[in-house]
Amino acid sequence: MDFKKQKSIYQQIADTLCERIVGNELKADERMPSVRDVAIQLGVNPNTVMRTFDYLQQNEIIFNKRGVGYFVAGDASDKILALHRKEFIEEDLPAFVQKMNMLGLTFDDIIKMK
Repeated sequence: MDFKKQKSIYQQIADTLCERIVGNELKADERMPSVRDVAIQLGVNPNTVMRTFDYLQQNEIIFNKRGVGYFVAGDASDKILALHRKEFIEEDLPAFVQKMNMLGLTFDDIIKMK
């Protein structure tokens, strides 16, 4: 995995796991790969992967069954899409609108470019 500097590594790992969930590679109620396995596969510190799993658990995308491991939540895809929408609206859209304003573009101009 090629990591980018704009985003922390744990968030990039979370994005990759979320893509796998939305892409149905990791299915609802299915056991997640272990922290150790993900760390080895990606060549990162297990603490980084643990931080990723904590983030996903806080956002109710995965859950922990004590002594068994982490599992994909039943509504994980919906939670992921909601999280991505929120990030887009709060982070990407303002930068996009600012760039449009700087270039003197309107939403009508963008629609006409279709």
